[in-house]
Amino acid sequence: MNIDEIIGFLGNLDGVLAISPGPDDGSPEISWGDTFFYYSPGGVAPGATQPFATIVTKNYPGDASSRLDRPDTFRVNIAAGKEAFVARTGHAPREPGVDDDPGVTDTVIAHPVYGSAGWLAVVNPGPRTGTATRELLHAAYRLARSRHERRTG
Repeated sequence: MNIDEIIGFLGNLDGVLAISPGPDDGSPEISWGDTFFYYSPGGVAPGATQPFATIVTKNYPGDASSRLDRPDTFRVNIAAGKEAFVARTGHAPREPGVDDDPGVTDTVIAHPVYGSAGWLAVVNPGPRTGTATRELLHAAYRLARSRHERRTG
């Protein structure tokens, strides 16, 4: 899977808003080139809602362990929910688990920073994780949609 395939996959789901910050939109420079996915059927970026998935293309302060400074390396971050997190990691989000190498590619792992919040991550999803990544992204989408529907009635 590449970045465009992931953006296309999520972009085909009803109500998904993909935001890719750049130099002309007033967003912080650190976010340029990354993509943030929200469930927003109105097409407006929600003010008080976190994205349900992101694609990051570079190291962020305090988050360099995935080594995204390698050529052609990116990480998909997914808020797929506690059930999916436990199924993929074998432990609850706030419980200690195996210390995965956050830079390993094509492997579903607990997010190196937000794993305790139930986020999963995949660096350069490929043949081993393409199907799992799509399933997890769809699960995150369903959860985001459900939260939105509960809030808006």
